[in-house]
This record gives sequence, structure tokens and C-alpha cells, in this order.
Amino acid sequence: MNTPISIRNAGFGDAEAIFRLIKSYPDELLARPVSDIVQNIDRFMVAEREGEVVGAAAWAVLPEIGKAMQPSVEIKSVAVKKALKGRGIGTRLVEAVIERIREFKPAQIIVLTFTPDFFARQGFVKVAKEKMMHKLYMGCVNCVKYDNPFTCPEIAMALLLENRE
Repeated sequence: MNTPISIRNAGFGDAEAIFRLIKSYPDELLARPVSDIVQNIDRFMVAEREGEVVGAAAWAVLPEIGKAMQPSVEIKSVAVKKALKGRGIGTRLVEAVIERIREFKPAQIIVLTFTPDFFARQGFVKVAKEKMMHKLYMGCVNCVKYDNPFTCPEIAMALLLENRE
């Protein structure tokens, strides 16, 4: 069945479906409460098929102190309904999120992932976690899954962007 999939900005009515998608990957993704999804709904995109949310991806701007010299944006919470994996939905979501992020002109887009091959196909390259200290201090330090960000099995990757002007 080749029902078309559309990629769009998320709305408040999508929060529960996004929550369920993320929760369906307990080993790969950090759970996010519905309240966090609602609060950040403007930073989510969804894949929709016949009115059903079948994929989601989000981004977060990582803070810098003072003038933004090397601003970074993280892609997170990429999830596709398991029955539809391998059909390019995740790729389309990530491409759409990258295009949205490019509007901000960051220096780089980062991910921490268990699927480095997927992100490598999008142009991401592996980097040392030490190059993401802002991410580690903002998110990883509060992780409930691993004791130490440097022993976490997720792979750090970055997509370096040009033409920031």
C-alpha cells in the first residue's frame, strides 16, 4: 500500500501521538513527558499518513554564553512507526528538519545516535563527544539512562554547515 506521506510542522493536537512514538523506542530514545512535547511543539515536525502521525523529529538550539560564535542545533527524538521503518520516512523528516534549521544559520547540527549509518547518509560525520560539551552539560548530565556521558554508547555526530553569513 503506497499511501502518500506528508511532512509538516507539528501542532498541539499531535503531542500525544509524538509521545507514543518516542515511547515506542525505550532503548534508543530518551522519554519526553507530554508536557515537554507540548512546550516545544514549535520545534517538532511530523510525518502523517491518512491523518495518522507515523513519524516525528525535533530540534533544540543549544545555548552559548555571550555572542553566538559557533551556534549549534541538535536534532533529537527522531522516531518512525515501527511497521513503516525502512520506507524513507525518517530520511524525509530529517531532511525537512535540516532545512528548517538552516534558516537559523548555525555553525553545525549535531546528533547523539544509535544509528550513525542513517545520519552519515545525511552528511553527518562522527565527532568526539568532547566537542559537544554544551550538549553534555545541558542534557546528558541529567540523563537517567547512563552514569556518564563519555561512557554512553550513543555516537556523537555533526553536520558542519557553510554560508552562515
